[in-house]
Amino acid sequence: MARNKKQLPLLEKVTITDVAAEGKAIARVNDKVIFVPFVAPGDIVDIQITRKKSSFAEGRAVRFHEYSAERATPFCEHFGVCGGCKWQHLPYKEQLKYKHKQVIDNLTRIGKIEMEEIFPILGSERTTFYRNKLEYTFSNKKWLTEEEVKSGATFDCMNGVGFHIPGMFDKVLDINKCWLQDDISNRIRLCIKDYCLTHDGYPFYDLRNQEGFLRTLMIRTASTGELMVVVVFYHEDVERREALLSHVAEQFPEITSLLYVINEKCNDTITDQEILVFRGKDHMIEEMEGLQFKVGAKSFYQTNSEQAYNLYKIAREFAGLTGNEMVYDLYTGTGTIANFVSRLAKKVIGIEYVPEAIEDAKVNSALNKIENTLFYAGDMKDILTTDFINQHGRPDVIITDPPRAGMHDDVINTILLAEPERIVYVSCNPATQARDLSLLDVKYAVKKVQPVDMFPHTHHVENVVLLEKKK
Repeated sequence: MARNKKQLPLLEKVTITDVAAEGKAIARVNDKVIFVPFVAPGDIVDIQITRKKSSFAEGRAVRFHEYSAERATPFCEHFGVCGGCKWQHLPYKEQLKYKHKQVIDNLTRIGKIEMEEIFPILGSERTTFYRNKLEYTFSNKKWLTEEEVKSGATFDCMNGVGFHIPGMFDKVLDINKCWLQDDISNRIRLCIKDYCLTHDGYPFYDLRNQEGFLRTLMIRTASTGELMVVVVFYHEDVERREALLSHVAEQFPEITSLLYVINEKCNDTITDQEILVFRGKDHMIEEMEGLQFKVGAKSFYQTNSEQAYNLYKIAREFAGLTGNEMVYDLYTGTGTIANFVSRLAKKVIGIEYVPEAIEDAKVNSALNKIENTLFYAGDMKDILTTDFINQHGRPDVIITDPPRAGMHDDVINTILLAEPERIVYVSCNPATQARDLSLLDVKYAVKKVQPVDMFPHTHHVENVVLLEKKK
């Protein structure tokens, strides 16, 4: 006989007190921490518990008794359903306050780091339309909001183009207007959607059953005004593909790279797929401080161009280059930082796991007539060895910008053996950065800390740390 699932409690008139590291807000009831999304410190709410553990609980606000004075009105119609921009209800100055606090908490609590100087977080001048790249998914099973379900309406067309619902691999929220990228991105997406819905033979992809025609759409914009659109199809249908792409080219003459991919695999990644040119060039040119960077469909480039420039300037300033230094740039990606600092260094060696990124880095050096860079592709812990350092020379400065997981212990040990005078550690995850800094503490002291906000309305924060060798 089936047992009734225990009803989880409803907690009434609970005051929200703080914001957690992962973006949810915090309440405390009977010494238990409760994580609640889409609420602000100072809100007084009824919380329906959705998950209960021995040390914490999760819940959602089902009724507001009082709103916090520190609140903003969300500007996006998709707020609360879409998985992005979860902090729109917090004023931007409050977002910055909590991000700054997150960095300090991680460095002091996890890393037990003593900091000589911590600068106020550097906010983003633009808080909307700040991204240079967005990827949308076509689905024949769009997500219905709670309001749509309760309305009792019938939906004849379940096609949608937008973003995956968190935790639902086959459900996509149909986006009307996204505030993350220049509005041309919205116009292109809606134009493609409208064309496909009003012409026969353009089924949206069924993620669960692996069938359909239209899979994904990527739009990239550049500060130079160049514009890239990549449409991914599940299979080839020359007549329909060309008709759609011709329509897009006609409606948007400003597109400088109109590309497409035929992806017959189960997953949506295109890193292993051939990028085909329908019209224009196979790349865009991005520009930063007079340097040009070639950006292809597969290239990595920081998604907030303006803040990336500020981030790189801080890294360069912390590096304290005089023109005589050997610099190692670890996790160099497409060599943006390496090329950016090269004019102030004697030599820069960039190391990166992805071979295609290293090819881009070499192209970017050649494009800018930079001759004092060298790039190597491979697993960092396998390439950055004592033999490598003996062969190329000991670094005076190491700049490292690892992925969210931080640096491998072997890499940290090699850095400690190499003993550069200074280390500039750029991180997108202050928690793993704190762990790595504590391991470097045996030889290095943290001199400067500069948090940078690259992604307004999200909980994500970048942090740049200058370490100097202890005397």
